[in-house]
Amino acid sequence: MRDLWGFLLQTLTVSGAAGLVLAVKTLLCRQLSPRWQAGIWGLVGVVALLPAGWGGQYVLVNWPAAVETLKAVLAGDYGPLDVIAPIPLPDAAPQTVWQWLFWVYAVGAGGCLLWYLIAYVRLRLALRRGTPAAADVTAAVEKTAAQYGLSACPAVEVEGIASAFICGVVRPVLAVPAGRAMDEKVILHELLHYRYHDVAWGMGICLVRCLHWCNPLMQYCANRAGNDLEALCDQRVLERLEGEERRDYGRILLSMADEAYARAPGTSSIANGGANIRRRIQAIARFKRYPAGMALVSVCMGVVLAAPLVVGSRAHGVYLGEHYLPGTLDMEVALATGRTTWCTTAAGALDSYGKALLTQSGVLRAMCAPQAQQADLAAGVLQRERAGIQPEWETGLPCPADQTQGYFLYNLRQLGPDVYEGLMVVVLSYPPDGQPGEERCLDLAVQTVRAQKEHGRWVAVPQEAFWVVRAREPALLWGCSELPGIDYAGRVGDLEIRVCYQTITEVDNAVTQSGWLGSTSSFDLTPKPGAVFDEVRDMQWGTCTFVGAEERKDSITRLGFSVAPMWERDEEPPALRRPDGQSSGSSSDGTNWGSVSLEPGWGPTVRIFAGGSGSTYNPACPVPEAFWADLYCNGERLTDPPVVLEKEGVA
Repeated sequence: MRDLWGFLLQTLTVSGAAGLVLAVKTLLCRQLSPRWQAGIWGLVGVVALLPAGWGGQYVLVNWPAAVETLKAVLAGDYGPLDVIAPIPLPDAAPQTVWQWLFWVYAVGAGGCLLWYLIAYVRLRLALRRGTPAAADVTAAVEKTAAQYGLSACPAVEVEGIASAFICGVVRPVLAVPAGRAMDEKVILHELLHYRYHDVAWGMGICLVRCLHWCNPLMQYCANRAGNDLEALCDQRVLERLEGEERRDYGRILLSMADEAYARAPGTSSIANGGANIRRRIQAIARFKRYPAGMALVSVCMGVVLAAPLVVGSRAHGVYLGEHYLPGTLDMEVALATGRTTWCTTAAGALDSYGKALLTQSGVLRAMCAPQAQQADLAAGVLQRERAGIQPEWETGLPCPADQTQGYFLYNLRQLGPDVYEGLMVVVLSYPPDGQPGEERCLDLAVQTVRAQKEHGRWVAVPQEAFWVVRAREPALLWGCSELPGIDYAGRVGDLEIRVCYQTITEVDNAVTQSGWLGSTSSFDLTPKPGAVFDEVRDMQWGTCTFVGAEERKDSITRLGFSVAPMWERDEEPPALRRPDGQSSGSSSDGTNWGSVSLEPGWGPTVRIFAGGSGSTYNPACPVPEAFWADLYCNGERLTDPPVVLEKEGVA
């Protein structure tokens, strides 16, 4: 925890877990054994020692969104809500009231820890001044340990203590009141504390007390956890006693009913205060041995509770703002849900960004915006909200996008383990700047965008402003020759042959609806922060350009060539298909071919083929190193062996 908001998230998270455990314990206090009643606090301890919100998870309630809203509304702070550790770690001198409050909390936590440490050191020093237990006491301890199959620890007699207790985790000792005979049941109780390391559990409870010293609920739960440890030890004692011995044990506890509860940290004692003793005596009166099958029930109950408490949940949806709250608070809440809904994949970040463009939603943009842009994004959205101006977010598009068309990811490449880059393409609703439209043409907005990891989440970072392209090939899922691709080129005599290679990577956003008139498909505008790339299509366009003397061009009446991708430089050239007729074709292995007849005056550039294939997305699938190509002129093969078309880069 580095600031007040991190502490607030941590304490709300732990409090939610503690509240659930308290509710379940209240409902099942008579049905499940003291072992379960004490052990279930371990789940709260795990939650208390895990950084809240780790990995974008939350416990029971979406606390990060609530805290993020408070942080933005009260402090105007849009920095990362990041709990790196469950302990206070101030990283700067206090400047604001919120930083001063966090320092007050941190000093309080440190003061509590110091107080417990001093109390423990003083107790250890007092025990050093004690004397080794008398022979009869040592004999009683060893006899009790041997009788019940327990380990014994050194005993020391101390003046002024009311009852026996175990002190210390490392080199523990059994402290007993000086000059008083010890009942073997009291010794048995303390040896069972020693056997099950209850002192260590008690020190863990003290740590939680320190970290949440200003949280009354956690102080109450710490008391309950300590009392449940004592009740569990009572259960273990009673399971080893019979008949009258159990009643004697109850009378021993009854004799302590007026004692104050002042146990020092690092100790475990049979006494834990008058009010608690009375409850323990009532539990002794109800003592029963729980059947073996209840152990399985207890484990199952623990597993069921562990899922929401330890594993937690991840936010997968956002509140888009429906004006349920007054003023701009509604939009602050919506933006907070966006900032705390982590994109866990590169596909999720790009999907959220594409849908933010389509819907002009600042909330969706907040899901995938870099941290450095969150404050400006929120300021712009809230300013428009106050003025009643749409859109919510200034997308940078020259005009609104056509939502029904969806978005398209062209030429997506993995640049590193946590970096992807490609072209984001959206169809505009109408031509920009008042330009006239053309039949069977689409006006596209194109932008290079990068998906990268930031503070454990994926974000989308535009690399340039949008530029507009008019496409005459409306089937954008199967490529667009007006958009950039990777060019491969080579020359054979007077002819230059080129292949433009494009990929179109797709996240499955198709929604199919059935009705009386059949099924219809639409684009799903709901963001998918954990999306995966579903399918990739590769497209190739092959062209020939005459670069020789003009008088030789008309002698060429037919051109054709076939190509195959070269994935490794040491590959042997394949047997390429001879292009025949007027048609072009392609196969699933990436080979393409085509042939065209030419009229006098053609050129100088002519398209020979266009084709492609689709497959399941594979991040390891590389871009071809080069292409093998066979060229045919007037039916004669000019390349033997095939020529290599070298990569020129992105056009």
